[in-house]
Amino acid sequence: MTLRIGTRRSALATTQTGHVADALRAAGHDVEIVEITTEGDVTSAPLSLLGGTGVFASALRHALRDGRVDVAVHSLKDLPTAPEQGLTIAAIPPRVDPRDSLVARDGLTLGELPEGSVVGTGSPRRRAQLAALGLGLEFRDIRGNVGRRLDMVGREVDAVVLAAAGLTRLGMTDVVTEHLDPIQMLPAPGQGALAVECREDDEATIAALAPLDDPDTRAAVTAERALLARLEAGCAAPVGALAEVVDDVDGAVISMRAVVASLDGEHDLRRSLTGPAHEADRIGRELAEIFLADGAGDVADVGPTTPSSTDHPTSSTESAQ
Repeated sequence: MTLRIGTRRSALATTQTGHVADALRAAGHDVEIVEITTEGDVTSAPLSLLGGTGVFASALRHALRDGRVDVAVHSLKDLPTAPEQGLTIAAIPPRVDPRDSLVARDGLTLGELPEGSVVGTGSPRRRAQLAALGLGLEFRDIRGNVGRRLDMVGREVDAVVLAAAGLTRLGMTDVVTEHLDPIQMLPAPGQGALAVECREDDEATIAALAPLDDPDTRAAVTAERALLARLEAGCAAPVGALAEVVDDVDGAVISMRAVVASLDGEHDLRRSLTGPAHEADRIGRELAEIFLADGAGDVADVGPTTPSSTDHPTSSTESAQ
């Protein structure tokens, strides 16, 4: 069985796809990698003007539907939370470090950056949480692949914030000057995880991908994305979440933390919730209800206008890097 895997052309995307391809080859499958160009890869316009981070996934999904590829590999945080008709996420492999990482000039940590230092990030979530720390930082909206962002450090900005997972997969953790503790900076829902997608009627491919799925990672990101879905948070809403599966005397439980913040950092809500791992979706939605009851809609542009049973959110919160 030959599996054609679609991937974006960036170094990070092809590296992530390579990990999936290697796992499938180890299981005895023949694999062909097919490069797909997405709208998000060929324009420097802000993601909010392109319709959110779904722009990175749409071309891959078109290729799946058209039969040009059998499998698509996404950064899970890039996928809209609404189910995609005709497609299924057949596997979510083990998550890599979900934290954000600082790469600063002169090896500086976050606390060592002088007041007025410019931090480059295209993520409202990162900007809001950094602003809330009261360090007197300034921000510049940037886009581009990992290499482009790293090249800006010391030239155009004093520091950038990137996902630790991407740097880990690229073998570039030596550039990190500080991994940001989730107490300061909660990651994007799904950060560090991959989504391996295929057509929902392709039973052979679904069976081939099934061994790649990690139940603990799937439970954690299910809770995080359920919160995002219930909040109906658009691409300009600073929302962070991190769920972890831990062992308890009564079985596996999910411990989840989340934040909803204003872009200027003046206001934020941080809440947490714990519950059985097999109820991951409920835990995420219940935590979202707590946020809504506590006034999250007054802090940021979040809040459903319809009952939760009919939610159909359409976008995630930030860029692919």
